[in-house]
Amino acid sequence: MTVRTTRRLFVTATTLLAAALAATACGSPQETASGGGDSAAPVKVGLVYSQSGALASYGKQYIEGFKAGLAYATNGSNKIGDRTVEVTEVDDAGDPAKAVSAAKDLIGKGYKILAGSTASGVALQVAPIAAQNKVLFISGPAATDGATGVNKYTFRSGRQSFQDVLTAKSFIGDATGKKVVVFAQDSAFGKSNEAAVKAVIGGAGATVSSVLAPASATDFTPFASQLTAAKPDLLFVAWAGTTAPAMWQTLDQQGVLSATTVVTGLDIRASWPTFGAAGTKISFLSHFFDGAADNPAAQAAKTAVPGGVLDLFHPDGFAAAQMIVRAVQEGGDDVDKMVSGLEGWSFDGVKGKMTVRAEDHALLQPMFQAKLTGTGEAMKAEPQKVLTSDETAPPAVPMKG
Repeated sequence: MTVRTTRRLFVTATTLLAAALAATACGSPQETASGGGDSAAPVKVGLVYSQSGALASYGKQYIEGFKAGLAYATNGSNKIGDRTVEVTEVDDAGDPAKAVSAAKDLIGKGYKILAGSTASGVALQVAPIAAQNKVLFISGPAATDGATGVNKYTFRSGRQSFQDVLTAKSFIGDATGKKVVVFAQDSAFGKSNEAAVKAVIGGAGATVSSVLAPASATDFTPFASQLTAAKPDLLFVAWAGTTAPAMWQTLDQQGVLSATTVVTGLDIRASWPTFGAAGTKISFLSHFFDGAADNPAAQAAKTAVPGGVLDLFHPDGFAAAQMIVRAVQEGGDDVDKMVSGLEGWSFDGVKGKMTVRAEDHALLQPMFQAKLTGTGEAMKAEPQKVLTSDETAPPAVPMKG
């Protein structure tokens, strides 16, 4: 009898946590802004995002990034041509019903551009409203894959779950014959990650199963027991929000982390101390962290954001502003022309080169591997590898509407 010993690998996408077009329209985010339409009328932009609720910290980074990006893309004028950009911010508190109500209210007031969506569930509810009313919608940190290709009026300024999973896969090599368990919240975000793991790592030959916890769960001991009993070769945890520290502490106390090699998604900077002594022993997949990229956009963002330190979702807000400026430059007040102006567009964002894939509006972008050094509040992230937008490109999906 042959005994095969497999070292178990535990992978986490905490904040979840098809090649680019052969020919795309390239341009600087600081091109001269022309801005068609009524040259005397302001450009009205409605930002519906989480100012409060479980994802308020994500929303705070988004709006800081947006303001920095708008200044960068308009050379500090906050004007597109002679048109002033007027931004209205609305708090959805992560509640899809509140977001839909806010979106309808803004559309009723004549807004043709909406952005935001910190939460995946919100993005999936606002996107159909945008299509029904033919307004431009640029989703933000919401990672659900369902926002890609949902309709021609919906774009995204952040990454999607599939890109997280492809980054995770870069750590494990050949997945053939491996047993993979997904531990996630029973939410749009969690299910999006579950689907992505099944498609990406399961599609590469692994057997994938799932353990889903209610989004309201606070006691994680039963789930830790299930994960231990499953004895996976790879455990992928998709988690977002304020319960992450309790979840991690429980997994650590129950021995889930200490007995294995760990790869985890790098959440916002404030969460790093929750890893404790284990932080320096873990390899991280990352959407973004301060120091991950060094380019004019990143430098401008770093100078503009309060405290001068970039974090996970600053690039999402920054890119949203760049995309809105581009849309108005190309389309003026004509939303269909805005859409055409964004499709296939490549630009230099905080993370590096970004491309809006024309066929489904996926935002192709670099992703990162990182290590943490130091302890407690002094922890720092150090880049280990940059994965290109080609390496992390999700498969193209048919446009649904």
